Amino acid sequence: MAMCAGIWALLLALHIQAGNGQMVQMDSSKSGFVGSQVELRCIFINSNPPVKISQVTWQKQLNGTKQNVAIANPALGVSVLPPFKERVSFKQAAVRHRTPSLEDTTIVFSNLQLSDEAAYICEYTTFPAGNRESMVNLTVFARPITRMTLRTPTIVAKAQKRKMTVATCISSNGKPQSVIRWETRLKGEATFQETRNQNGTVTVQSNYVVIPSRDTHKQKLTCIVTYRNERITDSVVLNVQYEPEVKIEGFDGNWYLNRQNVQLTCRADANPPVTIYQWKLLNGSLPSNVEIKNNTLFFKGLVTYDQAGTYVCDATNGIGTRTGIVDVNITEFPNHPPHPGDEIPQEQHNAGAAIGGAVGGVALLGVAAILLFIFLRRRQRTFKGDYSTKKHVFGNGYSKAGGLPAHPPIPKNLQYPDDSDDEKKPAQIGSTGGFEAGERGYDAEAEDLKRPYFTVDEGESRDYDERTLAFQYDPEPEIADDMISQTDGSVISKKEWYV
Repeated sequence: MAMCAGIWALLLALHIQAGNGQMVQMDSSKSGFVGSQVELRCIFINSNPPVKISQVTWQKQLNGTKQNVAIANPALGVSVLPPFKERVSFKQAAVRHRTPSLEDTTIVFSNLQLSDEAAYICEYTTFPAGNRESMVNLTVFARPITRMTLRTPTIVAKAQKRKMTVATCISSNGKPQSVIRWETRLKGEATFQETRNQNGTVTVQSNYVVIPSRDTHKQKLTCIVTYRNERITDSVVLNVQYEPEVKIEGFDGNWYLNRQNVQLTCRADANPPVTIYQWKLLNGSLPSNVEIKNNTLFFKGLVTYDQAGTYVCDATNGIGTRTGIVDVNITEFPNHPPHPGDEIPQEQHNAGAAIGGAVGGVALLGVAAILLFIFLRRRQRTFKGDYSTKKHVFGNGYSKAGGLPAHPPIPKNLQYPDDSDDEKKPAQIGSTGGFEAGERGYDAEAEDLKRPYFTVDEGESRDYDERTLAFQYDPEPEIADDMISQTDGSVISKKEWYV
């Protein structure tokens, strides 16, 4: 019941305030950076008829405790309490007049501090309306201090290849805290650590860890710090010291007797630079015709077998000594006879080989085309007869084109001359020794299929008696000697072939 009465009284007071038109206007929140200046606005909207302002009081509220900051009284004047006295003032000069105007009592904070972060109340004491107040929340930011440093000015690459921290990026005393990331081509890793300070700020530290080597020398390492909407970058270039990387140049694998102007050069990549080069011949002493200049061996005169062997170059800098080795062998004759003048680059050799292969291929195709043309031409010119006389032969021995003439039946008994040693050829039998097809039931078509394949000219076919078909073969060479096979499956007489 009492609670309901309290709520009703509050609603009634709000209704009276709204009805009178009295109001205290303030921003809901304000913010600023440490060391900067910020204004906290407070304006009193009076009613009509106006009420009398007896006093204006600014208070700091933190953790439920209120602390007076500044007071403006029409009769007593203005008062700013410690510890704000040196940094807080009323913005309007009329507040400080003998007859002050207290409708605008905005205060100004100078040299803002982290401890200034709190809620601030602006309270008006009026007569006869009573007290009117409003509140603003002040947030104080701390921009971090960012720096990037090398762990040591000079980084030395150890033979053990151990990881070490080469650079550190710190964003200290930031509020809110920062975010750190690295940008580099190095193949390393980053570690992160956060520290929360008593004043509410945060310090973020990141270390970049890498294995120092000659590959990390002169590499750029960038630390990128993101704070709110700001981006802060800082970069360093690594200075890595390492032992010499040594190799010997000059031996091309083609040192032969009587060759001139040969030399060996000791190349070393080192930081700091190499200060001492030492040459020696393994299991022996350097040839007498060798001249040493800095990092190069000059072989005077002609090449001899005495210059063969294993040459060693020791290169020394402030970090250490490394060695390069090359085996030199001497041949009697050049492996690749040099052309007078400069050596032909490998690219030119490859280009020449490609061109030669192309030319050879074209020539080969040309020869093949010529041979094919000659072959076809000879075939075309060889046969000069009439293709109409070339007949496809069948089992009956007669041409398809010429039709099937009246074929005499084959007699069962053929007479051969007694004085012939060659393959027997049939002789014509007289009518008395012949036979009649009708009397024997002779199957002419079946017997024709048993005959050998050959062709005859249409003009050479003979007329035979319809009943007595006695005949003998012409005394001509056998078919195999007289005929020539063609590619289309037919045969042709030599008479027509060589016409």
